Amino acid sequence: MKETYRRWMHDWETRMTSRDNNRVVRPFGWGNEFVQGWPVVAGIQPTQGASDAKANLDFWTAVNDGIIANSDDFYAYKPPGDFRLEHRRVELFPTGSEPPKKQLKESYGQFLRFTSAVQSPYPENNLMNARWFPARGRRAVIVLPQWNADGLSHNGLCQIFNMLGISALRMSMPYHDIRRPHGLTRADYAVSANIGRTIDSVRQGIADIRSCLDWLQQRGYTKLGIVGTSLGSCYAFIAAAHDPRISVNVFNHASTTFGDVVWTGQSTRHIRQSIESVLTHDELRSVWLAISPIVYFDKFQRWPKKSLMIYGRYDLTFLPEFSMQTASEFLKRGLDTTVKALPCGHYSLGETPYKYMDAWHISRFLAKAFAG
Repeated sequence: MKETYRRWMHDWETRMTSRDNNRVVRPFGWGNEFVQGWPVVAGIQPTQGASDAKANLDFWTAVNDGIIANSDDFYAYKPPGDFRLEHRRVELFPTGSEPPKKQLKESYGQFLRFTSAVQSPYPENNLMNARWFPARGRRAVIVLPQWNADGLSHNGLCQIFNMLGISALRMSMPYHDIRRPHGLTRADYAVSANIGRTIDSVRQGIADIRSCLDWLQQRGYTKLGIVGTSLGSCYAFIAAAHDPRISVNVFNHASTTFGDVVWTGQSTRHIRQSIESVLTHDELRSVWLAISPIVYFDKFQRWPKKSLMIYGRYDLTFLPEFSMQTASEFLKRGLDTTVKALPCGHYSLGETPYKYMDAWHISRFLAKAFAG
């Protein structure tokens, strides 16, 4: 029965990761131009006299070493001065290749807007957006959905948090939904075959999270947490490792290194197709090490936290062996962490009945963690 269930789950996961035909294999790019706008590593230059590939690989290895050694400075930010709430219509911002099956009912919500502390080449992306779900009390979480999420993803989860007396700020990550550059149908620039742009996107996401914490504190919220799923889980961990205000954490899907996920995951096969003509698996891991949660555990444990980590036993996007390595790191260090393994995969976690299991574990954990 166990083997039959595994095959069934893997077949289902494969169908779900293959249903969209709008995944574009974009040309590989080193993205060296992004480095000049970063703190700590802006002065590093490619090696002279070496071949282009070797020079760039050495350059990016040095850049990542510099970021990791000085990550508090790299992920630092200047708090925005233009926070504002907008009341506007809720939009879907679909990302799939098929048109939405149901017409979205007209509704309105409150959205936090401000200028992102990290500026990209795309004006749409530089205006941060987060839907606000307020509740009574002084407890609040920032919610980060998965990569390529549409504008409605995780809104239902935020409403569950409201019923528990927890306010929620559902963040549009860089290059997602309303922040998506004109002409794109997916959040392609958040994770792509461009090395520098992908790191820059993570840096922007961390700055946006920390700016949201500033806004929440200005409104009197004193107990702050974060809930991240998939790519959002990566952002959430790095933010929590660099900001002591985040005391309650939910990592919904978690893995070791950014490069491992992109190289081995089903949903990033089109990105690997472009990258593997230039880099090996080990090389990709090294040039994206600075945006990998596993290297920041020492900084994560600087401040007391309560954490919940959830992973799927049959995940073909964040392979279970990587998730188990991450879980082992939490437990080995004696961190206050609850680990839950659900009998599903990456995409099936968002389907019935697994989404209800997931929501139950998250809600129960948040209620206890904030109360305790």
